Amino acid sequence: MSRAVLFLLFFTASIWAEDAKVEVFATTMDTKENIVTADGDVVVIYQDYQLSAKKARYDRNSGDLELFGNIAASQGENIKLLGEYAKLNIANKERTFQPFFMLEKTSDVWLSGDKGYAKDTDVEVTSGVMSGCDPNNPLWKMEFTSSEYNTDTMWLNLYNARIYLYDIPVFYTPYFGYSLDTTRRTGVLPPMVGYSTKEGLYYEQALFIAEQNWWDLELKPQIRTSRGNGLYSTFRFVDSKTSKGSLTTGYFKEKQSYFSDSQLANDEHYGFNFLYQNDDFINQWFGATLKGQSGIYADIVNMNDVDYINLSTNDTTQNTTTRQLLSRVNLFYNRDDDYMGAYLKHYKDLTLDSNEKTIQNLPALHYHTYLDSWLDNHLTYSTDIQSNNYYRQRGVGAVQTDLNIPVTLQTSLFDEFLNVAYTSHFYAQHTDFNGENSVQNSSLEYDSGLFGRNYHQFNVSTQLSRAFDTFTHVIELGTQYQSDGLEFQDGYYDEQMELFTPQQRDDYCSYATNTTDPEYAARCEFYNIASVEKRLQLYFSHYLYDILGKQILYHRVSQNISYNNNVADEIENELDYQITDNINFYNNMIYNYDESDFSKNFNQILYRTASFDLALSHMYKDSFVPYTETTSPITSYLTSSINYKYDNHYSYSFRHSYDLERSQKRGFEIGFLYQKRCWDFGLRYVESNRPILNLSGISDSIYDRYIYLTLRLKPIMSPNSNASGFAYRLPDKSKSN
Repeated sequence: MSRAVLFLLFFTASIWAEDAKVEVFATTMDTKENIVTADGDVVVIYQDYQLSAKKARYDRNSGDLELFGNIAASQGENIKLLGEYAKLNIANKERTFQPFFMLEKTSDVWLSGDKGYAKDTDVEVTSGVMSGCDPNNPLWKMEFTSSEYNTDTMWLNLYNARIYLYDIPVFYTPYFGYSLDTTRRTGVLPPMVGYSTKEGLYYEQALFIAEQNWWDLELKPQIRTSRGNGLYSTFRFVDSKTSKGSLTTGYFKEKQSYFSDSQLANDEHYGFNFLYQNDDFINQWFGATLKGQSGIYADIVNMNDVDYINLSTNDTTQNTTTRQLLSRVNLFYNRDDDYMGAYLKHYKDLTLDSNEKTIQNLPALHYHTYLDSWLDNHLTYSTDIQSNNYYRQRGVGAVQTDLNIPVTLQTSLFDEFLNVAYTSHFYAQHTDFNGENSVQNSSLEYDSGLFGRNYHQFNVSTQLSRAFDTFTHVIELGTQYQSDGLEFQDGYYDEQMELFTPQQRDDYCSYATNTTDPEYAARCEFYNIASVEKRLQLYFSHYLYDILGKQILYHRVSQNISYNNNVADEIENELDYQITDNINFYNNMIYNYDESDFSKNFNQILYRTASFDLALSHMYKDSFVPYTETTSPITSYLTSSINYKYDNHYSYSFRHSYDLERSQKRGFEIGFLYQKRCWDFGLRYVESNRPILNLSGISDSIYDRYIYLTLRLKPIMSPNSNASGFAYRLPDKSKSN
């Protein structure tokens, strides 16, 4: 036997087993036959493990390395294991910890148990607890009878798991799987649960599949026990460095009893939405080496009714519903001197049984040359030409081409105090019709036509600025005079001139209420030529900036004077005033002299601090068209919101929107959120109007009232996840909901 006692230095022993080297550092070390005993500040290094303990013993025959007392073990950079007893078998690559404690630093999750056994990359723990909170007094914890963890995949399986809030059991599941890795990977997402007296229990369990870096798939099956069930999915992909896209699809099947009682238009709801963007598709797809920028953007959507959107989630505040669908594909190629584009637009009205008479724009071709100059920038011009193919299955279609060439002559006078400019606009439109007239008992004839026009604009303006000690003041004064010029028309446009006076054409085709007559409505479908108004525009604007260049005040007044009617048209006033660092006021109003009333008045005030946000706004608009049984010319909308962050833990929110014209609440929300490092708890009461399609094919609306309970157990639930709560839908006051 040999003994070595080192007071300041460590003694090192190297052990070899199957090409694995174990280094043991200790204050004292004894060797007796094949047993090596180390004592005092023991440190063991084995592969990527580093362990420390009070005492260690190594058996050369069995290959067992035992550690005793205050064991701390780390693997790599993230995992930390603790215990009072550990045994490592170097030959079999087995490790035993008793008791067992593991801390994964990346996800901040700890796991403890009576005993932990590890072999290679697999770790098994019996009778333990898992949590992301303070181990001394965890706000939430998950107890289990057994668990499995893989140090390579960082995937954790728990069996017979019971979730506790403090010491109160709230949920049991026979199995719970969770990844401690923060990278994208396949797994089960937190469920979404809700309850409605009419729709029953709602349960959504999402599955996230990410087997490769360039794509992922999210499957969201849902059950509404009294209404039906469905499946929504989203496939996302990145097919190159400059392109990405997604495809969302969904299907929901109504139960026959719910379908009949609710008098819905459809017992099945389905649809899809395809999004794609590529910022260099020409070079990428066709192997070209063009220096210009090319791009394609696609947003294609289709559904059989709006309930496809309503049923996509249980949180209706996350949905944006509409009765009109627009699918579009835009392609462009942009160079320094010009721009070329092609746009395809397809419209669908969900309230119509058939959209065969709906006009589609398939496609629109666009060419534009950027501003060019002659005579030392005193003469500028550009060219814009766009051709639209208006197509529909039933009825007249047209190919309509517009050409616009503005030519401007400009200069500065009086040492650049006065800027003057004259612009001559050359505009032409050609329309070639196709298809058949679908208006019965009509004498409409669709002849091709050509329209040409030249009109003029004169601009005079000045801009003055002066710097003071604490701010800078900028004033801009200007006037623009516009007058008509020569016009030419034949064919279709000549027929319009014969039927209506210029004022009648402008007024008639501007208002939907004037298109109730099918024949006259058809005349306005392709006629979009407005008369050139002989007018004078006066405008004044000024700005205030502080010494740091931040805008304090913006104010603009604009007045139009029409010489056609010899009256002053609407006057517009716009104001944006940063009253203090925290308070902002914005106003935009337009006054109509003919009606002696405002056609628009929008006011908004914002108050913002680090912990408090307040927003109040009111929108008023009057189109001055006659009232009907279903429509009103007035829009009067009041909205307000408050967000208050009391401290790092408590935050409160309030939202309210009200239709003053219809005396109808459009939306309401109030709630709070309590946040800690390892969990969030929140409660919200929400009211919202959402559209549905009823049995008669008419789009109606339902006023929903919900209570949302948010519970996020971090880090196993994402802080920004919507699928971490419970929703209870309250019965409607007027009828069962």
